[in-house]
Amino acid sequence: MNVAAVQFIAAEASMYVAKPDTPASVYALTTENQQKPQRIFQGKLSEVNTSVVESDHQIAEMIRRGEIDGIVVMSADPVKANQAVFAAAVEMKTPIVGTGGTSMALVAAKGANVVATSGTTGTTSRTRAVSFVASLCKHWGIKYKPQLGSASPSQSGSGKSLLKRFNIRSIMIPALPGFIAMAIVLALSHIPGLEKLNDIFEILLKGLPVLVAVLAAKQISELDEVSIVAGVVAGVLSVEGGLIGGIIGGVMAGIFVRWLFELCLNWRFPMTTVNIVAGGISGLAAGLIMHYLLSPLALSAGNYIKLAIESTLAFSPILAGLLAGLVIWPAILGGVYHAVILPLVLLEMEKSGVSFLGAVDMVGLVMVAAGINLANVIAPREKSEAAVATPGLLINLGFGTFVESAYPFMFANKIVFGSAIFWAGMGGMMLGFFNVKGVAYVPAFASPFLSSNALQMAIVMIATMAMTCLTTIIANRFKPVVQSESTTTAVN
Repeated sequence: MNVAAVQFIAAEASMYVAKPDTPASVYALTTENQQKPQRIFQGKLSEVNTSVVESDHQIAEMIRRGEIDGIVVMSADPVKANQAVFAAAVEMKTPIVGTGGTSMALVAAKGANVVATSGTTGTTSRTRAVSFVASLCKHWGIKYKPQLGSASPSQSGSGKSLLKRFNIRSIMIPALPGFIAMAIVLALSHIPGLEKLNDIFEILLKGLPVLVAVLAAKQISELDEVSIVAGVVAGVLSVEGGLIGGIIGGVMAGIFVRWLFELCLNWRFPMTTVNIVAGGISGLAAGLIMHYLLSPLALSAGNYIKLAIESTLAFSPILAGLLAGLVIWPAILGGVYHAVILPLVLLEMEKSGVSFLGAVDMVGLVMVAAGINLANVIAPREKSEAAVATPGLLINLGFGTFVESAYPFMFANKIVFGSAIFWAGMGGMMLGFFNVKGVAYVPAFASPFLSSNALQMAIVMIATMAMTCLTTIIANRFKPVVQSESTTTAVN
């Protein structure tokens, strides 16, 4: 399996905040170097998008000639920058795998042969790459055995400053599976005869700071095995500081790892000694600082944040639920969700294993998206939309994620968009009324059993999905009627 062509646009800002004048570059395979993408153009993002038109058509012709058997997509632009490629892919039925909720939904809407799609929550670049290759190989009937893990330590960084390397989103998202595991154990401990699992829950609770410390150390140091060791050592000694303590300890360990690693290399230490010093001493130093100095402060900070959430719920749970539900769609559309709401969800879960905001996520995002997709399966505006909505509905209900699948229907109809926000608010208000807490990113059928009250959670989930579905069906029927009346008036 070889890479035939690459078109990669790299902007110096997140896609959530990128503007037309944001500096950007285009990377592609050149005739001189077919192994590693080279930068072929640099300028403003608007200029970059214009510059790729030629390469877009070149790759499209390669697809039509049969030189490209599959396409990997990462937040592409099927409307402008990559329009020709996807038009050719639709014609040739070329299998497509990729990530990027909005772009993949638009690609699927064009009738492309999408064989696998993935969000980013709870994944890494490596796991996504393995998943994409496995999906393509399965489509082609080729045997594939993935080899996970690094073959050799990565000893060169990105060159970014410390401030740019730190990203709370990139720490919290990979840590999410650990929190889900803790929530599952907590739910099982409530079953008669399994009460002893509560001891396991307490052990997992103490392991969360270690988990985030490892992720933080790896992110800051940009090393592999060495940073993991340092993160574990620092995390174990940062347990008393809670989740925030684990992050701070991991960040310090990452800083020390990077500094000591480069220092030992400059001093020409043997590589074994470099790893021992960088991994062991860095983690120990960061951990001791946390254990004796900063853990009490970090624990207090975490407790104050949890107290603020609990006080808001105590003041008016209905109002708190309404506001949380109303803002959750704008938050995810504006790129704020993963940076603000998800960390708050995990901070809540750190204490009790369940979260009010986690329940709002499940009801306000997942069930609303499922309702929109269900409406477009049973009563679409156009028959082709049912094929687009079905995979999204299955992922919403089966995995509790991929709410981006509802974007095309929301953006195409203001009534659907408004009803999504409205029913998310109503769902949050019902959660506040019942005072239900739950877990996000789990299958819809499992969510009630992982919540503080299974029956009430199920009622809110079903009601929100049903009302969103009904509103979307009405909106789908209303728009064709309006168009029909306009056509009749024009003829008369």
